[in-house]
Amino acid sequence: MAIELKAKLVRFWHEWLKSLLIIVLVVGGFRSTFADWNDVPSGSMKPTILEGDRIVVNKLAYDLKVPFTRWRLARWSSPQRGDIAVLFSPADGKRLVKRVVGLPGDTLAMVDDRLFVDGVPARYRPLPPLRDLDPATEALPRILAVEDVGGATHPVMLTPTLPAMHSFGPIVVPPGSFFVMGDNRAESGDSRYFGFVALDRIVGRATAVAASVDPGRHYRPRWHRFFKPLP
Repeated sequence: MAIELKAKLVRFWHEWLKSLLIIVLVVGGFRSTFADWNDVPSGSMKPTILEGDRIVVNKLAYDLKVPFTRWRLARWSSPQRGDIAVLFSPADGKRLVKRVVGLPGDTLAMVDDRLFVDGVPARYRPLPPLRDLDPATEALPRILAVEDVGGATHPVMLTPTLPAMHSFGPIVVPPGSFFVMGDNRAESGDSRYFGFVALDRIVGRATAVAASVDPGRHYRPRWHRFFKPLP
């Protein structure tokens, strides 16, 4: 009986478990080193990224790491202003998605939601209502705009009436660190609160929306957002 049970276990290992383990290691190694996806549960990056989006993360954007570790084998780039970075929060280690707005050596300030880089104010122009986000339907007055600062251009959402850090600085970004913010400026926990982000805490760059569902409409697919590049 014991011999028969052992034979079954050996057969199960060779025919099923071994193959499954190899698949898990290959897929896990690919996600750890080359590309991954990230589900977005909050609105801190609206209007660029919405709740219910699943975004593609390019983990080879800046460097190559040993699978399942943070050990770097090679580095060929660093985050640039305007990149949407995926990072681990310095405060609690949670994985976050934020916009890089400050590079090492930059002097940053914000005055009433207007960003300044090295003393140069950002320029803003109106952003028309979006298909999935119309300020007229929001409970609070929202301002959708395109922010142009330091050569980076991207959408932002401003809510002046919400209690948030609408002004700060000036501060200087130290070497090897970055200042990140959410595009939804009034509803984002970012470098204004947890400080600068060290380079080794940034794991990749978000490049596109792979798929999207609307949590407010029984998770109905937003087909028009599938495979949408991120600005």
